[in-house]
Amino acid sequence: MTLNALTDLEAATRPVLTDQLRAGLHELYKHLHAHPELSMQEHNTAELIEEHLTGLGIENFRCGGTGVVGVLRNGEGPVVGFRADTDALPILEDTGLEYASTDTGILPDGTEVPVMHGCGHDTHTSVLLTVARMFVENPGAWAGTLVLIFQPGEETGAGAAAMVADGLWDRAPKPEIVYGQHVMPGLAGTASLSVGTAMAMADSLKVTVHGRQSHGSQPQDAIDPLVLGAHMVVRLQTIVSRELDPRQAAVVTVGTFHGGLKENIIPASAEFTLNIRTFDDDVRARVLAAVRRIIAAEAAASGAPDPEIEELYTFPACYNEPAEAEAVAEVLRAALGEEAVSVVPPVMGSEDFGHLAAAIGVPAVYWCFGGHSAEVLDGEGPVPVNHSPFFAPVMEPTLTTGVNAAVAALMARLGR
Repeated sequence: MTLNALTDLEAATRPVLTDQLRAGLHELYKHLHAHPELSMQEHNTAELIEEHLTGLGIENFRCGGTGVVGVLRNGEGPVVGFRADTDALPILEDTGLEYASTDTGILPDGTEVPVMHGCGHDTHTSVLLTVARMFVENPGAWAGTLVLIFQPGEETGAGAAAMVADGLWDRAPKPEIVYGQHVMPGLAGTASLSVGTAMAMADSLKVTVHGRQSHGSQPQDAIDPLVLGAHMVVRLQTIVSRELDPRQAAVVTVGTFHGGLKENIIPASAEFTLNIRTFDDDVRARVLAAVRRIIAAEAAASGAPDPEIEELYTFPACYNEPAEAEAVAEVLRAALGEEAVSVVPPVMGSEDFGHLAAAIGVPAVYWCFGGHSAEVLDGEGPVPVNHSPFFAPVMEPTLTTGVNAAVAALMARLGR
């Protein structure tokens, strides 16, 4: 079944976000924002989702550790999946909101850190739970099956793969398409999407550089891993500028560099981490090969032992099937307004959302909706972006836009 425009009758009977539902949406959002949890540790969030789904009479099950899947059946019809991510980030919130997070979490290395919903996943979760309630309360408006995917661990790229590995599509009905959306620092009330490639693939690596320790006054007895690592960092920047066609896109970022304990000791090792973004499989392979070649060659040039390169995580491509994406754009324009929806080029950000649909060979469409007021966007200061301690989407019309966009896309496929 393909997307179709709603008839006048369907539009008149479609689920509507009432004032009462909106008030509940706001309270749910504020609770989630105040109590964020780190990736793959979303235990309380998962319990809250389960309680809401069970209270609505929606069958549900755990999947992928802290993931939750709800299956809402309403007679014969299409099966459609919709995903919301649930995890937060190790950020000290500085929004000044009355419902700002003061919670902390524990990183895998045991470090206690502040935690914040600095990417808006609280928005996604509260919106999808509200959409679920609207579909439960309006059974006469639609027919088919809605698979509600509350996915953990998006920030680490682990969640979608964990759910698929845990039998997501063996335990839930297989959808003909999977939808997802994300709040971004655009104008609240608007939405955007890409046709074809929507977001980049990502690869993160940890490089351990080995040298030979010595007294800082006797460099002749050392192999300095700090100097060696610095050469690697500089040389890695030439991959994009000197090895790729200028018409091809890639980003190579060194995000951390650690080594040494005292200024007069040349250490035995140093460590840095890399993040690589690409749109194209061939470009990705070429960049990754160049990274390994440069690291090995610089070590050899310094007479150092072979470095260690560890893969931290990868993100798959996020691809919007063109015909489906164009159809969703039309549906969103009808729901939000012709001028409120734009088709945009892909971004270098990454998402593991695409893995959910790719695992069963069905199309996916992923769009974004704005979260800032015009005053914030036009103000003198920098605009808070995702992963910022200041990222605080204005509740309205942001939340209502997220609900209306999701309902419109789902009803265009499931509406009677």
